[in-house]
Amino acid sequence: MSPKFELTGGDLCLDFANTVDHRHGAERTADNLKSYGDLLAFIGQSRALAPADRTRLEQIAAKNPAEASRVLRQAVELREAVYRIFAAAAARKRAHQGDLGVVNRCVRQAFNNLQLQPAAGGFEWEWRPNEELESPLWKIAKSAADLLTSAELHAVRECAAETCGWLFLDRSRNHARRWCDMKVCGNRAKAQRHYRLIKRSRRTAQPAGA
Repeated sequence: MSPKFELTGGDLCLDFANTVDHRHGAERTADNLKSYGDLLAFIGQSRALAPADRTRLEQIAAKNPAEASRVLRQAVELREAVYRIFAAAAARKRAHQGDLGVVNRCVRQAFNNLQLQPAAGGFEWEWRPNEELESPLWKIAKSAADLLTSAELHAVRECAAETCGWLFLDRSRNHARRWCDMKVCGNRAKAQRHYRLIKRSRRTAQPAGA
């Protein structure tokens, strides 16, 4: 069964970086990219790949398992580079050139497979038909390139939870969002603060010498 991905990042490339749970914990509880099928599940759930294209790539991968494994390794390399680049941006630090090199290699492949087409009132990018197993990575790399060159780069945040490490776009009205998901990390942090307050109040109320 394919994993169910939480798409809370606000952008395809950030959601892709978030396919690891608890990045900063003592140990990662889950890496959700364990197979090429997981990569297709992610890109499909993100609606960046049509169901028919996903089915075709699944069939090609089944016939070429060694190539599918190679592309999976490339996907993980791209994911980690994307995470480090945007985590650096969130911390107002400079990205590492090696990480930019990984993304740029995929960006070059992406633009080799894009073409301009007329659209209502102008033009738009269109992906050329292809059957390359790497094609999902091109869409992720283009997403990263688009975000890195947009004004929204300054809205990239990393979840404030100590062990989380998930990235997101802060589109809140006052730009004060701290959590990847208030229902998960936000509530967990509130519960931890509440527990510490109770513990502190009990110590304060305890009679001296008790």
